[in-house]
Amino acid sequence: MVNTPPHAQSDDSLLLQLRNHVRRKSIRKVRQQLPEAGVLVALTDDLENPEIILTRRGSKLSSHAGEVAFPGGKRDPEDDSIMTTALRESHEEIDLHPDKVDLIGPLNEVISKHGYRVRPFLGIIPASVRLTPNPHELESLFRVPLHFLLDHGQMQQERLVYKKGTIHMPRYDYQGYVIWGLTAYILVEMLNQGLHADLPLHARPEIT
Repeated sequence: MVNTPPHAQSDDSLLLQLRNHVRRKSIRKVRQQLPEAGVLVALTDDLENPEIILTRRGSKLSSHAGEVAFPGGKRDPEDDSIMTTALRESHEEIDLHPDKVDLIGPLNEVISKHGYRVRPFLGIIPASVRLTPNPHELESLFRVPLHFLLDHGQMQQERLVYKKGTIHMPRYDYQGYVIWGLTAYILVEMLNQGLHADLPLHARPEIT
């Protein structure tokens, strides 16, 4: 039997595989007691061309200025869970109402460069939903086809030197947007684990 690579399978199969993987998988949790943040990995339900929703943060923000990111942010005291945080922030940032999100479940936790314990959540949203970036927080929002991210030829490796050592991070260049760092890592790890994409990925320091 020939193993068909993920990008050659039907899009319906890709969505189903991700759903099943996330729902049955035990997530990796960060052991350190750190401030929490939640982000939404929103994937459209377009069977012909499923896409990931990403944002570019405003250039004048105090943190992560101009960076590509998932909608989301730090947990507020009134949030009853980190899932609530991810949905609330997505509503505030891109006008995505929680009722429009078919929340599949959490992905592996990671630590951001600013010391936040980040928990991503995979959610399926209608491809037809109208999204509007909050001009006070975002410069723009855009959609990246899942097939683009699965294409090995589109992914690069970027070497990052920081105070604790050197790490190699995945990077994509898409229509003038640079997808890299924590955002790219979360995406590639999800694709490797959920779709057996076999994209090259170096473990992050908090995971080794």
